[in-house]
Amino acid sequence: MTSSGETVRVWLVERTDSDDEQNLIILTYATPDGQQYFRKERALTSFSDVRETTAAVEADPDNLGVVEQSDRRSQFATEARRMRAEHDPDDAV
Repeated sequence: MTSSGETVRVWLVERTDSDDEQNLIILTYATPDGQQYFRKERALTSFSDVRETTAAVEADPDNLGVVEQSDRRSQFATEARRMRAEHDPDDAV
């Protein structure tokens, strides 16, 4: 968290499997305007390793990346707004 204690709510926009490693899930969350993203990697250690993925997370602003491509920004914005409209932040998705 930043020294001011502020965080930014970001919404799940993409879930992919890593090409490089087995059992690694990459979760991408973005701001509703699609301008910034937060990437979270989750290693699945076994088939019984069940951890919920929530519709949104709170991210430190220093850990947000900038979405450079306009088509990607638009895609992220559309999906983040859809998730925000359909889910509470703590909903398992």
